[in-house]
Amino acid sequence: MNTIEIKSSVALLKVRRLRKHYAAPKQWLAPRTPPIQAVDDVSFDVARGETLSLVGESGCGKTTTAKSVMRLIEPTSGSVQLDGEELTTLSSEQMRLRRRNVQIIFQDPYASLSPRLPAGEIVAEPLKNFGMSSMKERRERVDWLFSKVGLRPEATKKYPHEFSGGQRQRLGIARALALNPKLIVCDEPVSALDVSVQAQVVNLLMDLQAEFGIAYLFVAHDLAVVRHISHRVAVMYLGNIVEITDRDTLFSSALHPYTKILLSAVPVPDPRTPSKRLLLQGDPPSPASPPSGCRFHTRCPLAQAVCKTEMPALTERHSETSAGHQVACHFR
Repeated sequence: MNTIEIKSSVALLKVRRLRKHYAAPKQWLAPRTPPIQAVDDVSFDVARGETLSLVGESGCGKTTTAKSVMRLIEPTSGSVQLDGEELTTLSSEQMRLRRRNVQIIFQDPYASLSPRLPAGEIVAEPLKNFGMSSMKERRERVDWLFSKVGLRPEATKKYPHEFSGGQRQRLGIARALALNPKLIVCDEPVSALDVSVQAQVVNLLMDLQAEFGIAYLFVAHDLAVVRHISHRVAVMYLGNIVEITDRDTLFSSALHPYTKILLSAVPVPDPRTPSKRLLLQGDPPSPASPPSGCRFHTRCPLAQAVCKTEMPALTERHSETSAGHQVACHFR
């Protein structure tokens, strides 16, 4: 297992009680349905130079959380502080100026790049938007960025359709790096890539973090990738965070029943090893009408009467192996 060091324990990003509710589509002559609670009461910190991964099944609110942090989606309520500054109260123009400190790598390397611009102009666009007016300086910066992400400088004249999937994702990384951001939101940046290319891109992100001290909010569902790149991991279920701890503790000593079921779904490469998979019973509830109490109680093997009425708080569990292990469960 690789060892990753965090450059600083000081929180760069502080998210408190973040909510994002979507109004349900109104139908003719039908009663108004309750809002869809995509993200509900989510809190976490990301330190400088740290990678915090958000994991969970599809539809649990990972990407909505990440985009709400950046205000690509406007949060319904809650607080998002970057370097001590509240982002949710900024005007559009004020937020635009802060975007040089927080950038994003999108999931789809095919849809996130303009097909009308050559690669060099795509990477240079943030520099032009934020005041680097000299064409010579932009060209030198773009050539340097291409070399950092493993692309040749002559590739600046190519168009996105002339690159492979892995090369396109490297272009997205170069564009995100252009302004020397403090935080990069990685929205499943390797899920659309082949396994061999995934390893190259993940290792590139780790090398860049070690060199520049960038913090990552890493959204993923591939637990092998999460285990390789993360310092800490937050597990989400139906819009809530149910467990947060450091990477090694999560994979060796997870506490929440949902986390244990999630980890048991990871395939074991040795066919001689007996399977210990835990099966998740029932269908996931709708975020438009989540269960009362603990949202996981309808599928939880440990559920009791209190789980149906009281929402468990995300509280710290003292452990000999980990400090700051937080779990939202009445019986863990």
